[in-house]
Amino acid sequence: MSYERLTAENAAVLFVDHQTGLANGVQTQTPADFLNNVKALVAIAQIYKLPAIVTTSAADGPNGPVLPVVAQGLPDATVVHRPGEINAFDNADFAAAVKATARKKLLIAGISTEVCVAFAALAAREAGYDVYAVLDASGTWSKLVEEAAVARMVQAGVVPITWVAVGAELLGHWQSATGEAHARLMGDHLPFAGNIYASFLAAKGQA
Repeated sequence: MSYERLTAENAAVLFVDHQTGLANGVQTQTPADFLNNVKALVAIAQIYKLPAIVTTSAADGPNGPVLPVVAQGLPDATVVHRPGEINAFDNADFAAAVKATARKKLLIAGISTEVCVAFAALAAREAGYDVYAVLDASGTWSKLVEEAAVARMVQAGVVPITWVAVGAELLGHWQSATGEAHARLMGDHLPFAGNIYASFLAAKGQA
C-alpha cells in the first residue's frame, strides 16, 4: 500500500448530476444534511482553489438544473451538459475537461451513488486516475443500494471518503495559510466543530 496525500496541487473535484429533480430521490440522508455536505464540498473547492467540473444529465428535462448550492458556489466551474450519456466519461467534452485539469486525483460526488458516482469513478479508475468517492456529498434512495455501490467501487480501487476527511487532508496543518478559512468551514458545516471554534475565539477575546 502507498499513501499519497490529497493536496491543492494534485486534486480536482467533479460534481456529477447534482440536479434539483434528482435530489428529490436522495433518501440516504435528510435533505438538510445532504445539502449541507454538498455545500461543504463546494466550500472546500473554493478554499483550496481546486479545479471543479460540474456535469448534468438532461438538465432541460425532469432531472432539473444544477442545485443552487453548486451553481452559485462555483460560478467559475467548467459545466458540461450531457444530452444522454449515463456514464459521464462517455461524454467526450466531460472526459476532455477532466484531462485538461492535469490533476491525478479526482474527488467525485453526485446523484445517484450507484450510477452517476460509481460509473464515473470506475471509468476514471480505468483511465488511470486516483479516485475518491465523496460519499456524504452523494446520495441515492436506499442504504442497501448505497452499500452495494460502495462495495463495487472499493473492489475497483476507489477510495471512499467524506468531506471532513478531504478537507483535513488538504489542510494538513492548522498553521497553514488556509487554516482560518478552514476553521470557518468546519464551524459552518459541522455543529460541534462550530462550538469548538466559538470557544477558541472567545478565549482570544474575538467572539
